[in-house]
Amino acid sequence: MPTPPRSPRSSAAPSRPQPPAPRRAPHRPAPPARRPRWGVRAVTTLSVVVLASAGIGHAVMTSLDADITRVDPFKDMKNRPQAGHGMNILMVGTDGREKISKEERQKYRLGGAPCHCTDTIMIVHISEDRERASVVSLPRDSYAVTPAHVDRVSGKRHNGHPVKLNAAYAEGGPQLTVRTVESMTKVKIDHYLEVDFTSFMKTVDVVGGVPICTADPLKDSYTGLNLPAGRHTLAGGQALQFVRARHVDGASDLGRMKRQQRFMAALVERLTSSGILLNPMKFRDVTRAVLGSVRADKGFGTGEMLDLARAMRNFSPSSSEFTTVPIGRMGFAVKGVGSTVKWDAEKSERLFHALRQDQPLSVHRSRGAARIVPVAPQQIRVQVENGTRAAGLGRRVDAALASTGFRTTKAPVNSATRDVRRTIVVHDPRWDRSAKSLAAALPGSELRAVNGLGPTLKVIAGADFQRVRKVRAEDPGQGEFGVVRGDEVACS
Repeated sequence: MPTPPRSPRSSAAPSRPQPPAPRRAPHRPAPPARRPRWGVRAVTTLSVVVLASAGIGHAVMTSLDADITRVDPFKDMKNRPQAGHGMNILMVGTDGREKISKEERQKYRLGGAPCHCTDTIMIVHISEDRERASVVSLPRDSYAVTPAHVDRVSGKRHNGHPVKLNAAYAEGGPQLTVRTVESMTKVKIDHYLEVDFTSFMKTVDVVGGVPICTADPLKDSYTGLNLPAGRHTLAGGQALQFVRARHVDGASDLGRMKRQQRFMAALVERLTSSGILLNPMKFRDVTRAVLGSVRADKGFGTGEMLDLARAMRNFSPSSSEFTTVPIGRMGFAVKGVGSTVKWDAEKSERLFHALRQDQPLSVHRSRGAARIVPVAPQQIRVQVENGTRAAGLGRRVDAALASTGFRTTKAPVNSATRDVRRTIVVHDPRWDRSAKSLAAALPGSELRAVNGLGPTLKVIAGADFQRVRKVRAEDPGQGEFGVVRGDEVACS
């Protein structure tokens, strides 16, 4: 039987279509909700829709409409993809930080002058029935070929040429970004949203912070992020560090995108469970924070936002799904461009076909869906002990763990202590990630580290034992596209 993996000691990311009207508001076509670029921007727009779903009056929303800076990313665009079902919002983020104080820039390591470039790009698809949001992250270093365009700085006309995806914004602004994404995905973009650092930080602060959980310490010397393992409520500046960090592990941008998606799910949970939606003044403050530093296409107005939001009143973390475009090759070298990320052509086409057809990206999972854990149960070796005087409890726990995928010894024994009230997971500190995965399968269990125990974890079943919860590893088994649903990444 293979030895389970050890835990790392520490970790040191052009005419616009008329979108279909929402089912609950057929009298007016509903445009998409927009979202920011990285976790930062993506987080911010979905928030507007969720907030507006509180049923806040048209007058309040109209007063906020003036805060949005307008752009026209669809001007004179031709030969666009055919419109599909549902709505597609392209959310990008820039590094604007003009309204952030010098002290905060230093504290959160935001550097000097912004480059006004996109750091993260996401497509947010809102289903036609307004009951699902699918968020697809597009790595900023994705290999792309721009359509022919005029450089917005030099004024020179360029034929299509290879670039990293985020360079499209530098060369041709929102319009070239939309055209390039549509060319790559064949998904017609209905709305465009662009958010900066300032809007993100204000949004997180005004909702009172966002709770996140991490199984491992997160430390990034570039952004200054320094989080021990555990549960944290992040305020605006720290949240910005969290979604910007690229150096906490070897996954770089891909790891960062996963953290951003987790943060988005946590923010939606915060907005839908905190009572903010029931407080008109708090709602106004949050939407002002969101809209005060964004740029959006001219078609994304108050009426559209309200129609869409009302149709999404029942939106919750379980209504959202997150994934990254399937990658075929990392470090794909392109002359004159550098190292890029090349998409898997076949899997990417199937992913974007699903968006065009308004299909969910993940297979249906019931409310008893498996919880996401750091280590697959198939890699965890377990010895079960009965810590009570209840006959057969050890065999029951062993069988339940084995049926969930854990590699049990199938030879449970009685513990030296027979009055254990709370189930205990005993583990060597070197296998703490495996231990946390096992503990997640045993609700209410206690973790206890013992030096020198080795790779086999021990479960001492207590009187509190009721069931084994299904768990699964973070990446494998999430379907072809590695989709994670919002309620699967929330803190337990």
